[in-house]
Amino acid sequence: MTTDNRTPATPASKHFVRQIIEADLAAGRNGGQVVTRFPPEPNGYLHIGHAKAICIDFGMAQEHGGRCHLRMDDTNPAKEEMEYINSIQEDVRWLGFDWGQHFYHASDYFGSMYAFAERLIERGKAYVCAVPQDDWKDYRGVPTRPGQESPWRNRPAAESLDLFRRMKAGEFKEGALCLRAKIDMASPNIHLRDPVLYRILHAEHPHTGTTWCVYPMYDFAHPLEDAFEGVTHSLCSIEFEVHRPLYDWVIENLMAIRDAGDAAAATWFVHDHPKYQGPQQNEFARLDLTYTVMSKRKLLELVENRLVSGWDDPRLPTLCGLRRRGYTPSAIRNFVETVGVTKFNSLTEVALLEHCLREDLNKLALRRMAVLKPLKVTIENAEALPATVEAQNNPEDPAAGTRQIPFSRELLIESDDFMEVPPPKYFRLTPGGSVRIRNAGFLTCTRVEKDAAGAVQSVICHWSPQTTAMKVKGTIHWVSAPHAKQVPVRLYDRLFTVPEPDGQEQDFKTFLNPHSLEAVTAFAEPAVAEAQPGEKFQFERVAYFVADAYDSRPGAPVFNRTVTLKDLWAKAEQAKK
Repeated sequence: MTTDNRTPATPASKHFVRQIIEADLAAGRNGGQVVTRFPPEPNGYLHIGHAKAICIDFGMAQEHGGRCHLRMDDTNPAKEEMEYINSIQEDVRWLGFDWGQHFYHASDYFGSMYAFAERLIERGKAYVCAVPQDDWKDYRGVPTRPGQESPWRNRPAAESLDLFRRMKAGEFKEGALCLRAKIDMASPNIHLRDPVLYRILHAEHPHTGTTWCVYPMYDFAHPLEDAFEGVTHSLCSIEFEVHRPLYDWVIENLMAIRDAGDAAAATWFVHDHPKYQGPQQNEFARLDLTYTVMSKRKLLELVENRLVSGWDDPRLPTLCGLRRRGYTPSAIRNFVETVGVTKFNSLTEVALLEHCLREDLNKLALRRMAVLKPLKVTIENAEALPATVEAQNNPEDPAAGTRQIPFSRELLIESDDFMEVPPPKYFRLTPGGSVRIRNAGFLTCTRVEKDAAGAVQSVICHWSPQTTAMKVKGTIHWVSAPHAKQVPVRLYDRLFTVPEPDGQEQDFKTFLNPHSLEAVTAFAEPAVAEAQPGEKFQFERVAYFVADAYDSRPGAPVFNRTVTLKDLWAKAEQAKK
């Protein structure tokens, strides 16, 4: 599979994240270092929404001479698999980013997290609670009314410490006990009302095996991971904004223990330096696209119900699906930069993503000719025909060179490129009319052959060379019938029929597009048969295509339609008005 790691476009604006980082650098915060991280939970495949986070996390570090860590946030062994860990690394590399030696797992720090939790207990900042999780909703209350304290909130520290260690030793069943932070049961922020820090899970972990049976909660583990790694800017999506006070609480207590000279605490920090003040969290709006769903749960539902062929189905917004569809890393990076970084969630038109893709493919895709719905053309003055014609491989890239295309007395054209009774402003082939054919001169229709039912079977034409002084308004593509290669083509379209399948009263699957995949056979010029898996093409006047990375074989490619040459959906919507 080919990859494209061209340099991202020059930043178009100084969005607020850039402004924050530049202000911190000017103030000398954290000794002028910039360290970010991309911390996916390895419980599924990454999608286009994650691409935004990847571009921001790695991009901000690159721009400011820093580094970005790739970290698997593997705190929930019940849902995490090595398959996802491997796919995440592949996707980040494909987008054009590299973490170097800075690849980590949250589970790398389980020992340090546990030790810190013990310090919180000893300092009266945490306690072991026996209130079941379902009952805790009543204790926690609602934002407008204070919560009720747990009966075990004032349990002696020594007793909580003993129970916590016995939890770690595996003495208790799942759900029997948990460790809670002691913060503020009257806080209007629900996340500060004695949140759970540790729970019991008797599950094998993909990275640590059966070493642990108590696991930290994400809101507790994440800030610790950031601090242990020396992260300066913890950039995340806007839904974590309400979690930031808890993030800050964890960091404040951690740094207080470190600054108090705790000898053990000094060993928790993998990347520490004298001027390190700890990480700060900043949130940006997540990316939502029209005509798709981003929820991992819903994507999993589509896969498990076999409504798509798998996680890499080219109709899905997963990065592996987009890669198989023929999307380029640079198009996605430019799309993210174009969308921008704001604090406000919004729905982005998928047409913008497709526009960025067309701009990229126009520069790099080789041109070829292929006919999807063939109509036979017979040239009556065959004695004048050249054996081959020359064509550019890419008019946008002179270095791509040229190729020779076989020419003959029998051609195939698109059936839509001929009409007996044309509508107004129809500039293609008609009886008695002339049209230019790509790279090969002109055709003039002299007569039509039909079957018994009156359907057009063949068009008879007179050929004129390119040097002929003819004025025509239309140009069509073609292939030589005797030399045409038949290739399987998958015409992918948008997966849903409505812009917001998530925002409807009915089940989102109700709006699946029954025409999101159409399999046809194309008749293509011989050079198409030489396509390598992952190689991208523009079938002239048709669409952009990619040779499927998995189903293509030497000399027998299978093509996926990447994107149309124009926004056909917008054109269709405009026609309705």
